[in-house]
Amino acid sequence: MRSLPPLTTLKSFEAAARHLSFTRAAAELRVTHGAVSRAVRTLEDYLQLSLFQRQTRAVILTSEGDYYYHVVHDLLEQLAAATLHLTERNRTGIINISTLDSFAAKWLLPRLFRFSERHRDCDVRLSTSTDLVDFTRDGMDLAIRFGSGKYPGLSAELLLKEELTPVCSPALLERGPPLASPEDLRHHTLIHDDFPIDWNAWLRAARVTGVAARRGLRLENSMHAVQAAVAGHGIILGRSALVADDLKAGRLVQPFTVTLPLDLAYYIVYPPEALTRPRVRAFRDWLLEEVRLSGES
Repeated sequence: MRSLPPLTTLKSFEAAARHLSFTRAAAELRVTHGAVSRAVRTLEDYLQLSLFQRQTRAVILTSEGDYYYHVVHDLLEQLAAATLHLTERNRTGIINISTLDSFAAKWLLPRLFRFSERHRDCDVRLSTSTDLVDFTRDGMDLAIRFGSGKYPGLSAELLLKEELTPVCSPALLERGPPLASPEDLRHHTLIHDDFPIDWNAWLRAARVTGVAARRGLRLENSMHAVQAAVAGHGIILGRSALVADDLKAGRLVQPFTVTLPLDLAYYIVYPPEALTRPRVRAFRDWLLEEVRLSGES
């Protein structure tokens, strides 16, 4: 059971503490000086301590009052921001989406125009982060995350499965050395990114030995690693969702047929009540349709 004071007293206390004046607080809240004074007294009685030192023509916060003011002020600011977000979100056509930078650049953004053309009354605001999103605090409607699909308290729907396979620029094959078999990787530069599953895993699946799996070019960002492969700097262990468009466009090629399926996948994640909002449901339905029509699922 939470121990909370009468919530109606906090607004009067915060205004009085901010102005250091009951009179100015009353004017801001459009109530009488007496109403503010009574609210503050009620709060002090509840807390059993003095929040103000009352002087003839002024009030001064006590040390306890100063501490409590900063806490109450921050909480009221957060509550006001959350309230504004919810009311604005329901009045406007804005959809706030959180996803990973690499997925946004290599999969979502190249397709997003199709959603915008179909739903011209919706404005998508995209935020990229590797952190798990707090939907209320961060003001997000829906997230796309890469993981196991287990997100307590949230709904998660499978969007895209993921598998790994080497990919490279066709120009790299033309200038050699040849890539007739996985063993030929020893003659090429391997490109590494920040993904936790590395070349060793694929080499084991392909039953390849004698390749120095940790040598080569190392980049922290998956998107940059894909671009390095497109530019012909080496061979990347491509994640299917991130290299699909480059393969279709011929910017990358897949020299071997061996793939390594992953237990992790991309999921659409949202609070259980989110799909009651038509715009959020429309975006979720569009995501699933894109995957279905592309045959990537």
